[in-house]
Amino acid sequence: MALLAYILLAVIIVSLISLIGAITLVIKERQMRKFLPLLVSFSAGGMLGAAFLDLLPAAIEAQVPGTFPLVIAGIALFYILEKTFLWYHQHHVAIKHRGHRHRKRGEHRAHYQRHVQSYAYMNLIGDGIHNFLDGMIIATSFVVSVPLGIVVSLAVVLHEIPQELGDFSVLIFGGFKVGTALMFNMLSAVTAILGALVGYFFSTAVAGFTGMLLPFAVGGFLYIALVDLLPELRKRVAVERTISQILAFLIGIGLIWLVNTLIHNYFGIA
Repeated sequence: MALLAYILLAVIIVSLISLIGAITLVIKERQMRKFLPLLVSFSAGGMLGAAFLDLLPAAIEAQVPGTFPLVIAGIALFYILEKTFLWYHQHHVAIKHRGHRHRKRGEHRAHYQRHVQSYAYMNLIGDGIHNFLDGMIIATSFVVSVPLGIVVSLAVVLHEIPQELGDFSVLIFGGFKVGTALMFNMLSAVTAILGALVGYFFSTAVAGFTGMLLPFAVGGFLYIALVDLLPELRKRVAVERTISQILAFLIGIGLIWLVNTLIHNYFGIA
């Protein structure tokens, strides 16, 4: 039961990160534009560090059959999920534009708002599925070892901060009031707890489930870091900003290594 308590504590902390989205209401857009790239760089480094320094070595050490095909499967699933929700958004944007010529100004505004809200709801669903998978990955990592669970949870937290900032902005843009946006974002985040419970009970009841999910999680982390996060930083910026982003990226990797080293060597957590 102590292990389950560790898992629940970790996913509750991850879920509470959803409330950080409200910070977008008090930070000016110009400040956010300066701050967010560093956060994204730091997050990408943390996720790559967790994938290559912890999750993948644990999967190889456990001699999981088909480790690398499962990594590919993880990448493929995250790609399919993202393409599905991206298609839905683009499809409705196309419908909105086709309706431009046939609506009066007030009718068009109402039509546009409905589709923006529709996309906001789809964003919540996609985020909920993503958080459910995060919960499963966290639980499975704790089942393998507490240090691995702590490191993976840290990597998820690093990723959740910039993601939740963006998700909250989408909900506000979609027409939700602040309180409603926070409530829906929190409900979406709580699916991580459900995913953690499913991951924990499957890991303890189904032989080989933990081994299969580890390389799958590697694929998910690689997709998020290399497809979602790092491409956001490819725009040409001043040399000083480029250097700061690279440093933030390296610090993210270093933090994962440092936390893992401290947990194993100094705190003696097995």
